[in-house]
Amino acid sequence: ESRETRLRVVLRVRPLTCTETRRGDRRVVHSLGDGAVHVSAARHDATFGFSAVFDAGASQEAVFEGSGMKQLVELAIDGFPCTVFAFGQTGSGKTYTLMGPLTQSETQPATPSLLGLMQRSFAYLLEQSRSRGSDLALSASYLEIYKEQVRDLLSSGPPCALPLRWSKSRGFYVENQLSVDFESLEAIVSLLLQGSQRRRTSAHALNRHSSRSHALLTIHIRSRAVSTSSSGEGPSACPSKQGTLCFVDLAGSERVKETGSSGELSTEANSINRSLLALGHCISLLAKPRGKWTHIPYRDSKLTRLLARSLGGSGITLMVACISPSSHCLSETLSTLHYASRARSVTTRP
Repeated sequence: ESRETRLRVVLRVRPLTCTETRRGDRRVVHSLGDGAVHVSAARHDATFGFSAVFDAGASQEAVFEGSGMKQLVELAIDGFPCTVFAFGQTGSGKTYTLMGPLTQSETQPATPSLLGLMQRSFAYLLEQSRSRGSDLALSASYLEIYKEQVRDLLSSGPPCALPLRWSKSRGFYVENQLSVDFESLEAIVSLLLQGSQRRRTSAHALNRHSSRSHALLTIHIRSRAVSTSSSGEGPSACPSKQGTLCFVDLAGSERVKETGSSGELSTEANSINRSLLALGHCISLLAKPRGKWTHIPYRDSKLTRLLARSLGGSGITLMVACISPSSHCLSETLSTLHYASRARSVTTRP
């Protein structure tokens, strides 16, 4: 608590797709073990280090166990604001890593082995609550940032824009956002799937289910641990703790020329890229030693405003960088690797 904590950054390399294999793409990213990967291609020969690297053969369970996700859940129960976010090129496996297969629904649940970090974290949260004997009040909110508009994914009716405010005590927050209480794994998974189906997605040349918005699902955890008083006169309530566990699925960076996007898709892509550029700029400045900070431009986009506490404030953050190993995606892969490497130098004060 109040000590500087580095962002934990892990890397996931997805398998080559059938399209990439048919096209004859070469594999240019190779895992070296001990959290290192090597990129070998014409005019590019570089090694990058991370807290952990999950190669193409890694299972969803291996990513959950090896990423530090369990510790993040435990810290959220203890009252800390915790965030995990996935980023990378469109089609690199961000949504799959967080949620599992896109085809799942309430009537067609995913195979347990394919479930993502979110469902596994929900199950671990409820398991920890029972084993600790904590009296937890749990609720969830789910929003998307689409073309710089913040929209609630859990409210009924068509999504409408919500105002983003700032206060000294709360920092940046979304006004009138719906928060739904839940007590079971089925209830929170149902909220996740309902909200995800309302999220903006489109098909283009690189991805049949490309996310066109950034999505943030936040679990609010309020605990009142009950202990026996020293006088033996029965239980006495400890001070309540309020933690959060926020999952951020960033829309993928993309080159409009590569995706063949035009019209509305092109406008969406430009909006996505602008907000990711603002996020990258904030990370670059935060990676400098604290004494060299001038001003961190969180207000440059709605995304950076909502991630301000996670990146440079009092939160604990896990970043999952997702990349393709294909030679065809080399430029975007290198961009993601450089971005993730810079983020390893960012510190917060939980």
